[in-house]
Amino acid sequence: MTVVLLFLALFALMILRVPIAVALGLSSLGYIVIEGLPPTLLTHNVVNGMNSFPLLAIPFFIMAGGLMNSAGITSRIFAFARSIVGWMNGGLGHVNIGASIIFAGMSGAAVADAGGLGAIEIKAMREAGYDDDFSVGVTAASSTIGPIIPPSLPLVIFGVMASTSIGELFVAGIIPGLLMAASLMLMVWYVSKKRSYPRDEAFSPKQVVTTFGRAFLPLMTPAIIVGGIVTGAFTPTEAAVCAASYALFLGLFVYRSLSMKKLIVVCLETIETTASILLIVGAATVFAWILTANQAAPLFAEVLLSISDNKHVILLMIMLTVLVVGLFMETIAAISILVPVLLPITSQLGIDPVHLGIIVILNLMIGLLTPPVGMVLFVLSKVSNVPFEDCVRATAPFLIPLVAVLLALTFIPQLSLFLPELLYR
Repeated sequence: MTVVLLFLALFALMILRVPIAVALGLSSLGYIVIEGLPPTLLTHNVVNGMNSFPLLAIPFFIMAGGLMNSAGITSRIFAFARSIVGWMNGGLGHVNIGASIIFAGMSGAAVADAGGLGAIEIKAMREAGYDDDFSVGVTAASSTIGPIIPPSLPLVIFGVMASTSIGELFVAGIIPGLLMAASLMLMVWYVSKKRSYPRDEAFSPKQVVTTFGRAFLPLMTPAIIVGGIVTGAFTPTEAAVCAASYALFLGLFVYRSLSMKKLIVVCLETIETTASILLIVGAATVFAWILTANQAAPLFAEVLLSISDNKHVILLMIMLTVLVVGLFMETIAAISILVPVLLPITSQLGIDPVHLGIIVILNLMIGLLTPPVGMVLFVLSKVSNVPFEDCVRATAPFLIPLVAVLLALTFIPQLSLFLPELLYR
């Protein structure tokens, strides 16, 4: 009964628009007081939740993405992607997706993609005569590739909560991320044909070489991160430090486009974002501890198994549960709460935690494109000056290819497990 009150308190606070970290902390504190437990349990679990070496990767990956945006490196990436796929029907739509694939290997965050590349992409598409609904929709959908292709902040959190290799999770995201890009490109091609959108520009090998030369050093960032992790040269946490140091080097000494003022702004934004993420992780750790202490995972497993003992049916029900949670809860908080509940069930069914990680993160990325939370939609609404409600409508058709990829990944585990098994096992 107390656990029911815990959830009711959480949902009530969320409805009142209390920040998720505060909502989790207050509802957990209420449970501790009602149960007569020592209040020190709250601080103890919060500190333990934050005290994790892999979590050090978070500020450095955030900083790397911020430096890339502030130093104007994203415009080089966009120009290179434009020279590669701009010749196709709806060229700038494909460029949008291609640039997101490249930027995904630098920032690992959907919001960073939407806020950094999004402003450049939407401006270029407007100038080329594309409708706002198409421009916003494809920009929002393509930004979700960022947390799937390594590096990925949500996968770092998942790896910490599930005690799973972050390196394996990173490698596992490569094929699913490319599948997402391919499915979105098919959608762009279909809409472009239907609306008779023009090709951006004729394919020019000379232009490809020129833009590749300008973008070569930024393009090395994903190679450094993934290559270093796969070869064992450094851990994912150390890879984050390398990525931030490399971005800083490019901005200060190579392109000289990063002023001290911009650097200070990036550092402050990194501190602010990191603090908010770690507060959520700490508060969610307390909430998850309460659920574990009250045997929430076995109870949930019992309910699911009473409905069906078929592995695929239960997996589908789990995904629907995650999808609903993603509609109402911020990604990091959802991961921190769901993993301790879902992991025992999926382990019982023989589902690989790496496979679970990829489909849970993609599920939650879809949640970023849907109200009422929809952080990506809020960001794009701000950078594009399109009302939030219009952003929701514009993004809805692009959920179809993403859900199709989610279903494929859910029922074909090898799509996410092939590379980890090849490189690590």
